[in-house]
Amino acid sequence: MRPIVIVGASLAGLRAATAVRAAGWAGRVVLVGDEPHKPYTRPPLSKEVLDGRHTVETGAFPCEELDVEWRLGEPATALDVAARTVTIGDEAVEYETLIIATGTRARTWPGETAANVFTLRDRDDAIALKAALATAKTVAIVGAGFIGCEVASSARKLGLEVTLLDVAEQPMLALGAELGARCAALHRDHGVELRLGAPADLAALDHDVIVVALGALPNIEWLEGSGLTLDRGVVCDANLQAAPHVFAAGDVAVWPHPLADGEPIRVEHWTNAAEQGAHAGRNALAETPKPYEAVPYFWTDQYDVKIQAAGLPARAERVELIEPDVAVGVRGEHVVSVVTFNAPRKLMQYRRRLASRPRLDELVSLA
Repeated sequence: MRPIVIVGASLAGLRAATAVRAAGWAGRVVLVGDEPHKPYTRPPLSKEVLDGRHTVETGAFPCEELDVEWRLGEPATALDVAARTVTIGDEAVEYETLIIATGTRARTWPGETAANVFTLRDRDDAIALKAALATAKTVAIVGAGFIGCEVASSARKLGLEVTLLDVAEQPMLALGAELGARCAALHRDHGVELRLGAPADLAALDHDVIVVALGALPNIEWLEGSGLTLDRGVVCDANLQAAPHVFAAGDVAVWPHPLADGEPIRVEHWTNAAEQGAHAGRNALAETPKPYEAVPYFWTDQYDVKIQAAGLPARAERVELIEPDVAVGVRGEHVVSVVTFNAPRKLMQYRRRLASRPRLDELVSLA
């Protein structure tokens, strides 16, 4: 019997493998990863690992009892949908079903190779950056998104002088201008110098450490010519199916979502990878696959503030502050997102309600 092959040995791939076994698959499961490490969680890399509270080893997922064939340090290099083969290194492996969970990689600064310039995506990146911060006094972070802001927070906890730069007028642009201004105030209050609204010039930065945090790129180049549709990721239907016998999950998956009025979205967050990986694993064995409609959720810890969001904040046309710690994003007549500050219980309640696409008055009446 041909195996189920899962390409991507991170969170989404791990959850897919676990779901496949839980659904009763007794055949071979091959889990392929380009890193030499078994799956580990990434959120602490920009926070607890950098500021010394955790090590990279503490982030390893327990997977010793998972019945899979590990192919680590061997990236997939090609896919032939018609032949149902995936090439791992130089070996063409036939599959019964393929689940693609290859995630993303950090966007780099073109042509930059200076020893004091870092990106942060995997555990080896975190180890190298942590070592550099240990002897640094000044840090410049180019990109004020989630990773950039978290690294700024971690560096300030270490007592370093931090400059945060972005072409946008506010940090955390995905949350909108109003909430971005609140995030800017948070960083200024903790001593971060903000240089916003202008492009950065790496050559002009004289900081001890420079971190490039300009977002991520989906790992889809190996799928060129495979027969799949590629557009900002692997294009899937509502069931996360990209082709017959092929599913995708996690940062690399593009699929239509009800909160986006059925338009295709791609979500680069931990919870989506976990939930979507499990869903793809179940659908891979289901006679009738089910659509993936979970409301996206993500969080970021900066200083003593936990910022959490449910839904699609970037699609909001306006933001309403319905409580001091709760901001609601509205598009047309419907609520598309909720963002909270240090209010985890409220966020989870609102996340459940977003699934019904309520109007603002309906959401407020349920508060």
